[in-house]
Amino acid sequence: MSKETKGFYKLNWIQRIGFGSGDLAQNLIYQTICMYLMFFYTDIYGINLEDAALMFLLVRIIDVLWDPLVGTYVDKHAPAWGKYRSYLIVAGVPLTGFAILCFWNGFSGSLLYAYATYVGLSMLYTLVNVPYGALNSSLTRDTDEITILTSVRMFMANCGGLAVGAGLPILVKCLSDSDGSDSLPKDGGSWLQTMVIYALVGLALLFFCFSQCKERVVMDQKNMNDVKVSDLWMEFRNNHPLRVIAFFFITAFAMMSVGNAAGSYFVTSNLHGSAEELAVFMGLGSIPSFIFMPLVPWIKSKIGKKNMFFVFLSIAILGMIALYFIAKMEETNMTLIYIAQFVKSTGVIVATGYMWALVPEVISYGEYVNGKRIAGIVNALTGIFYKAGMALGGVVPGAVLAYVHYNKDSVMQTPLAEEGILWLVCVIPAILLVIAMYIISNYELSDDVIDKINKEIESRK
Repeated sequence: MSKETKGFYKLNWIQRIGFGSGDLAQNLIYQTICMYLMFFYTDIYGINLEDAALMFLLVRIIDVLWDPLVGTYVDKHAPAWGKYRSYLIVAGVPLTGFAILCFWNGFSGSLLYAYATYVGLSMLYTLVNVPYGALNSSLTRDTDEITILTSVRMFMANCGGLAVGAGLPILVKCLSDSDGSDSLPKDGGSWLQTMVIYALVGLALLFFCFSQCKERVVMDQKNMNDVKVSDLWMEFRNNHPLRVIAFFFITAFAMMSVGNAAGSYFVTSNLHGSAEELAVFMGLGSIPSFIFMPLVPWIKSKIGKKNMFFVFLSIAILGMIALYFIAKMEETNMTLIYIAQFVKSTGVIVATGYMWALVPEVISYGEYVNGKRIAGIVNALTGIFYKAGMALGGVVPGAVLAYVHYNKDSVMQTPLAEEGILWLVCVIPAILLVIAMYIISNYELSDDVIDKINKEIESRK
């Protein structure tokens, strides 16, 4: 019997790109929420900072309750269109609608409308994202193939990040009826039209992802009936590598969410930049992906995955330190700002991109120990923790901006407000990355270990 018939499948490039298109689709929504929803709520929709920060926290708390239910449901059922890929369509269509509604200004200032649409968006995003995360582990057990899949996925996810970070300010400005005096236009119509474009493109990509994914490594039917919500806590307790990446996800997503949410405030208030300069700055958060993510399999083969995390997390921290001191210079030098942002983003992209390749590993480890491949529940667990990080990313910027008395109607912010924004962009993310380095140092599944585990699982069958 060949290696391929025992679960170690190789995919062609259309299938790899098809899988990666799912993350490109989700990032057209996710990155828009991370980078610009706080700005939209406070400066356009008309919610005060404290209310927006509280809403971001409460929505994440709802996610903590919702994610385990989704993970359990996904593992217990096998829809006709595919155990995991079905949700790309079933949940993807309403997700598109709620993404558009979140950026509609028709009920300007209404907290009830904002809560209803943002909660709906978040719940539907989970219903797409948890099964999509499980797709990776269902396509193959091959470690090298999973590394390639993750590299392609993160490459395409960052295409989405670039489209949002660099493209959204330009598109909003092009569609805006404003006189151009604002560096980022604040008329609601242009924001709504932009979100319609991104959401519909994302939906088309979800259909493409659905068409190219074939699930071949899934839970046995007899084990599906035994899945229950309590498996989530049992898995967390018994699976040490899962606990490591769960806490890594918290710090990584908190770092990204804080920095992304503060980016538009940093460029428009501290640097007094134009929409074009904001587009370049935010776009540089994704551009390094196109250079370094294709090199990840080679880099990992040379230095190992744990050392790869250490190297690139250190690069990110150095970039943040440089950005802080460059921004404090008396005369703004946008070239140096861009260079520091590129260095910071290089480290962030590789480290946070490759962490998704660890999820199939901990799924296989759990299967090896417990006998059940509960991919949905494991992805729900990682979802809980990365959304906990996102909760910090939503609460911290609003709380800090309120504390330093950020004034949305003022062109010139106070020195205290500018310093608070700078802490959000550089200092707080750097502290979180130091914590992340300590956490990932405790991850024990080397490639050799996980290959032996996967071969042992297949031999049992």
